[in-house]
Amino acid sequence: MRTVTRRGAIGLGAGAAAAAGLTACGSSSGGSGSGDDSSPSASGSPKGGDKPSAPAKPIGDGSTAFTGKQPHQPAKPEPLEPGQEPPQFVIFSWDGAGEVGNGLFPRFLDLAKEHGASMTFFLSGLYLLPESKKRLYEPPNNRRGASDIGYLTDDHVKATLTNVRRAWLEGHEIGTHFNGHFCGESHGSVKWWTAKQWRSEIDQAKAFVKQWRTNTGWTDLPSLPFDYEKELVGGRTPCLLGQDNLLPTARELGWRYDASSPGGRQVWPKKRNGIWDFPLQAIPFPGRKFEVLSMDYNMMANQSLNSTKAPAHNYPGWRKQSAGAYIQGFQRAYTTNRAPFFIGNHFEQWNGGIYMDSVEEAFKHIAAEKEKGADVRLVSFRQFTDWLDVQKPEVLEKLRRLDVGQAPAGGWKNFMTETPAGTGGAATGGTGGTSAGTQGGSSVGTTGGSAATS
Repeated sequence: MRTVTRRGAIGLGAGAAAAAGLTACGSSSGGSGSGDDSSPSASGSPKGGDKPSAPAKPIGDGSTAFTGKQPHQPAKPEPLEPGQEPPQFVIFSWDGAGEVGNGLFPRFLDLAKEHGASMTFFLSGLYLLPESKKRLYEPPNNRRGASDIGYLTDDHVKATLTNVRRAWLEGHEIGTHFNGHFCGESHGSVKWWTAKQWRSEIDQAKAFVKQWRTNTGWTDLPSLPFDYEKELVGGRTPCLLGQDNLLPTARELGWRYDASSPGGRQVWPKKRNGIWDFPLQAIPFPGRKFEVLSMDYNMMANQSLNSTKAPAHNYPGWRKQSAGAYIQGFQRAYTTNRAPFFIGNHFEQWNGGIYMDSVEEAFKHIAAEKEKGADVRLVSFRQFTDWLDVQKPEVLEKLRRLDVGQAPAGGWKNFMTETPAGTGGAATGGTGGTSAGTQGGSSVGTTGGSAATS
């Protein structure tokens, strides 16, 4: 999924992406094994091996199976105590989550495992459907079998299954990026889908995961080790479009969050239509006076105007700039209001792979803070939702009163000890400026620049 906005020009998202020949969401290379019995859990503590906790009970045709409690989960969350400062949550997420032979899916699984982190993988349902069976897909307002992302080869479907299985066993969340990734302004775009059409798209996305064995005819691969009906509690729409009509359906299905909103600010989240709203966020863009959305595609759209193969002499500077944006976004939140930091990515090699390198550099910088003893938590959206849901509403409301880059007046102990009251006056100062917010998919920069939608 991608979103880019240029000051005064909202059109750089889907249409420009299509013109540039971009595939909406990426994938990576052959899968790795499931690891040993001493890897750290999502909370950073050893919690057994990357194996199911119970004998597999096949579901349906055996494409998925119930295997007990998911391994590598943090301890049960607790509400904040009076005077206790909130943790700094950081959520890395991946759109598409397909494996196409470039080594990126296992690369970031390895990185997460090394640092005891969890992530969210928004799996595109079509990445488990062979192209020979593409007419099983009936996209709303589009011809049967149509898709604005490519179908994977059989070998890549198999590799995707291997990596998704590994991801869940290592404690990561499997969400959805839906199916055909239709963007833009045309009638077929997800922007115009009704709640009923979103339900059809979701039902199909789930079916492609739950029935991959029937659709492929493969019997020599293990089941995915989870019940997708229970695992799936959130997603991100293509190009950050269509959230308004998606939310009623998501709520009806019992989803707990949605990560489809563009142009959020680095503040504590709230619910929309009864569901937690986790938007991509505007973050500092080193060397520029405007801010950029916290996603690799947006970095690329600002630096090379949607070109995925710009002249290579630009790469070192752009890599440094994009890594710096993530790091500055983290530092601004961590040193001020402790708002959760949401980062979106694709398994793509745009501009020589510099965005994969920059997100890895930022990840290691953030993980180093955790490993030095800071209360930094690298978690999935689902795990963060678990934490939010046990907090007292008045505490969360108080945290939401802290603006971007705004530290609590008198320090966290005083701020979190005070009896929550109405609005205003709770916090002052801070080390950041205000963030350039986005409304309706457009970013408001101070001096131009573009933001993109993926």
